[in-house]
Amino acid sequence: MLLNIIQGAVVGLAVPLILRYFGRDPAMGGSVLLTFTTDSGGFLIFLGLATFFFAS
Repeated sequence: MLLNIIQGAVVGLAVPLILRYFGRDPAMGGSVLLTFTTDSGGFLIFLGLATFFFAS
C-alpha cells in the first residue's frame, strides 16, 4: 500500500509537468494517466510481492 501511495505521488507530480512541457493541457490527460499508472502499478506491485513471498 505504501509503494502504491509513493507511486501515485510521483506520477501525480510528474505527469502534469511533462504534459505542460510538451504543450498539452495537464488537466485533460493527467487524471487518466494517473489512474492508469496507479491501477496497473498497484496490481504489478501486488503480484511482485506475492511472487517474492510465495516463491519456493
